[in-house]
Amino acid sequence: MSINNVSELATHGAAGARIASELREAILTGDYAPGDRVRQEDLADRHGASRVPVREALRMLEAEGLVTLVANTGAWVSRVSLAECDEMYRIRERIEPLLLRYNVPLMDDALIDRLDRLATEMEDTEVEEFIALDREFHLSCYDLAPTRLLEETVLRLWNRTHSYRRAYMRIARTDPDRSVHHEHHLLVSAIRRRDLDEAERVLAGHIRRTRLELARHPDVFE
Repeated sequence: MSINNVSELATHGAAGARIASELREAILTGDYAPGDRVRQEDLADRHGASRVPVREALRMLEAEGLVTLVANTGAWVSRVSLAECDEMYRIRERIEPLLLRYNVPLMDDALIDRLDRLATEMEDTEVEEFIALDREFHLSCYDLAPTRLLEETVLRLWNRTHSYRRAYMRIARTDPDRSVHHEHHLLVSAIRRRDLDEAERVLAGHIRRTRLELARHPDVFE
């Protein structure tokens, strides 16, 4: 392979990663909904790129479960059924507390104080702000320990169910139940005490509650 070909592959790879990052963000922020068509020509035009890095970006997101590619047809934002979402939340209930356990001993007081502030800020917000703050709150707890396989798995599960959680939150925001906020503060308290068992217990219950609430709203998945 010539130097020019190697250089071209590297350029396409970098462009593909950039396009994938921006498309991932667009999916997570709701610019694309589950089932929406993702047109390669639109992505190419928007990013001033050829079809090669666009296809590479779509393959990356397909591997993450965010995009579904149909041969000779096109690409769509992946849908998740209620049964699939339930399974993913059950997996999260078991592995996410373990990831938290690895990270808590590495958290400093500044991070714990920031988690406390985020928990308070979430108490009186609109849906989109709550979703963003909640994501920051939880994912900030997971990126200190060198457990990249576990962290990557948790992040992918978060991303695959993110759109459905947003749809559920639009319904739930009218519910006077404040359990989610109570659980956030309980989690911060357990982390501050370095009580690993309690932190795991609170987080598992927090994830379980959301799973059960999602199951009560099957219309979210239609």
